[in-house]
Amino acid sequence: MIHRILQEEILRLSKIFPVVTITGPRQSGKTTLCRETFPDYEYINLENLDLREKVAADTLNLLRHYGSGLIIDEAQHLPELFSYVQIAADEDRSRHYILTGSSNFALLEKVTQSLVGRTAVLTLLPLSIGELSERGTISTDTLLLRGGFPAVWAHQLPPKDVYSAYYTTYVERDLRQIVNIRNLSLFGQFVRLSAGRCACEFVPSDFANELGVDMKTIQHWNGILETSYITFLLPPYYRNIGKRIVKTPKRYFYDTGLLCFLLGIENEQQLAIHPLRGAIFENYVVAEMMKQYYHKGEIPHLYFYRDKSQNEVDLIEETSFDHLQIYEIKSAHICHTTFFKGMDYFRKLYSDKVDGSCVLYDGNERQDLAHNGFCNFREVPY
Repeated sequence: MIHRILQEEILRLSKIFPVVTITGPRQSGKTTLCRETFPDYEYINLENLDLREKVAADTLNLLRHYGSGLIIDEAQHLPELFSYVQIAADEDRSRHYILTGSSNFALLEKVTQSLVGRTAVLTLLPLSIGELSERGTISTDTLLLRGGFPAVWAHQLPPKDVYSAYYTTYVERDLRQIVNIRNLSLFGQFVRLSAGRCACEFVPSDFANELGVDMKTIQHWNGILETSYITFLLPPYYRNIGKRIVKTPKRYFYDTGLLCFLLGIENEQQLAIHPLRGAIFENYVVAEMMKQYYHKGEIPHLYFYRDKSQNEVDLIEETSFDHLQIYEIKSAHICHTTFFKGMDYFRKLYSDKVDGSCVLYDGNERQDLAHNGFCNFREVPY
């Protein structure tokens, strides 16, 4: 098993809360992590329909019986479960339950209704670059192409096969079961268009015009991608500045392996010359920064900056209140002075807030300076 950083936080919080809820994309390793972390706990998977019916028939007694430790996988399949977990946990605070789910929209709604104050909620994303470091040196194009889903690395499965099966399962089963999408074919076009515009501002009207649907439909579809851990939005940073700042968020994929699959990229050779390689590289680095926070049980405070004059900073990290670390992300192998232009401009606007600035690139040279340093993207403490 590849060691997961989130394990330490799960163990810590399980000593504080009677219930720990772990959400995240399907196949990100939640089940493996939970069973590895709590080997003595009983295990139930509610995707098994027969087992689900048995649990539904006598839920509270089952929870009482396994109160010394129970893992319930894909808990969102039994909505009434959460009320019973509340009762069982309130009866005896020494009882311990681990709930997992890959459907954020179904799981967290029930958690907030029934388990407020009784559960810690954590997110497990695909493998981070730090977690993959035990595999030795991996080329950049291999990292981007293979992404972070454990099945690709643990079992050395071809990425194309893994992500094809993942996407088919997601569209053909999950979406049909959980949300009402009338035209799956058109939704599929939306997903692939989204891949072609990764690391770009998300403008719903552009998608609506191209696909021939209304804005509400695009916003609904985007919400589905977000809550099912396919994509996320990076908000703009525009505090206390009166200039004409872009206030449209940028959109990224949680995993570049799935992103490459949707773009039809099948191997490293195709990726190396693909016109979107720079955007895919940026997507990878931003997603890695997100994992840094989620896998420590923290909330990320990440932004980007762009104004109407196209002055831009790729990534802004608010490390504490009014303290910023800013990054430019470049897939180049050599660091050029032009890479610092956007960060220099931003410093003039927020000189009292910026603690450091750095170019994250694909080269080997490093310069550690609070003002305009540069280093290989792998060396950031993700």
